[in-house]
Amino acid sequence: MNMNDYSILSLPELNDRIAILRDNIRQLTEQATGSSGAASEERTAERIAQQQDELDALIKERDSRARK
Repeated sequence: MNMNDYSILSLPELNDRIAILRDNIRQLTEQATGSSGAASEERTAERIAQQQDELDALIKERDSRARK
């Protein structure tokens, strides 16, 4: 599956992925508060940004289906 092609996912699959990503972001945020070091913080920030981008795309797909 193309990372940006969420149209093949069912609505329950979209909702599951959204929940997983929200949990991942929460966990990464907790890790970031407990870690120190510029390299570690940068990696964590990049991972959070990637997870947030995917979350935003999934929510956009879900919302576009709701409008149909």
